[in-house]
Amino acid sequence: MIHYQLRCSQDHEFDGWFPDSAAFDKQARRGLVECPTCGDVKVERALMAPAVATRASAPEPVPTEAPIAAPPMPAVAGGGRMPAQLVAMLQRLRAEVEKNCDYVGPDLAEEARRIHHGEAEERGIYGETTAEEAEALADEGIDLHPLPWVPRADG
Repeated sequence: MIHYQLRCSQDHEFDGWFPDSAAFDKQARRGLVECPTCGDVKVERALMAPAVATRASAPEPVPTEAPIAAPPMPAVAGGGRMPAQLVAMLQRLRAEVEKNCDYVGPDLAEEARRIHHGEAEERGIYGETTAEEAEALADEGIDLHPLPWVPRADG
């Protein structure tokens, strides 16, 4: 995966993730890369400083106290298209959750209980659960935060 800082013809800057440089070029030529601020599809790579992680500068993991659920992508009222800026924000949220939390799939409720009772390592988790299980977890004092799950930024 490659991370690019991008700029539209209106000088709005945003970031994007692509499998490789050729994928960005192909998507940009086809008008598939859209500015989340204005919707402009005339997008090019902006100048970027390389990110070189050293032991001293490596980012600390973001601690997550509560398990996180990942329901399907939300519908937009009126059947309209979700604004590009909102999609981009949700894609960044998804990337952070995937980077900093463990995916436990359909075992979310069970693993959340194990963490809550000290039977498993305390960490951020995400996965799927039913509305009934989420309510049961809440009744047990276990925080669960549903997230709108959109497709990844890299397609």
